[in-house]
Amino acid sequence: MTRRELARWARQPVQVLVGLVFPAMLLLMFNYLIGGGKGIAGDYADFLVPGMFALTMAFGLDATMVAVTADLDKGVVDRFRSMPMANGAVLVGRSAADMLQSFASLIVMMGVGLAIGWRWHGSLGAVLGAIGLLMLLRFAMLWLGIHLAMVAGRPELVSAVQILVWPVGFLSNAFTVPETMPGWLGAAVEWNPMSATATAVRDLFGNDPGATGTSWAAEHAGLLAVVWPLLLVGVFLPLAVRRFAGLSK
Repeated sequence: MTRRELARWARQPVQVLVGLVFPAMLLLMFNYLIGGGKGIAGDYADFLVPGMFALTMAFGLDATMVAVTADLDKGVVDRFRSMPMANGAVLVGRSAADMLQSFASLIVMMGVGLAIGWRWHGSLGAVLGAIGLLMLLRFAMLWLGIHLAMVAGRPELVSAVQILVWPVGFLSNAFTVPETMPGWLGAAVEWNPMSATATAVRDLFGNDPGATGTSWAAEHAGLLAVVWPLLLVGVFLPLAVRRFAGLSK
């Protein structure tokens, strides 16, 4: 199933290229056009780039969602059901291919970050830990997206469902600190799973961890960066597999 999904890359290279370039374009746009770093005492690039890494983990979910629903809509899954494979094999194969592309996108983003002056100041182990947290968040967001695709049921409805994912990304501390926001909004932002990952990777990269706030969520961001994704996976992975099995009957 994973090889099948990777074979689509050769047939749809533009889609793969867009998935790699789009996050990098957003990083450049926010750093040079919209940036300013209100409330950030240090270098804004050091604050922004790790936040954009976390936000990138929410990009491109629509491609996976469309692929899953297209297989259902076109009857491809009916042919797979005649083969000796588990109900979740199609979803797992798709998620494995998505994780490979997400890792490639993260490497591109790190290269762009280095080009605009961002640097990490932690050890190699800390850098690998930060990458691990980012990929864990992607894995969680991926299964949330797959479940939403199962709920949508048809490819043409995916774009509407994808809109629900974007607020999770933008209502985070990717671009600025929660202290600059109204109190109730800042509190919600600090408890956002994406904010936890952004804060944790900033700390691991050594990028201005002093700008992370003083709330419990901010002080325990490393813990939440693990707990939130595991909780999301624990909820939405079995729900997605169960719904996929039901829709394919």
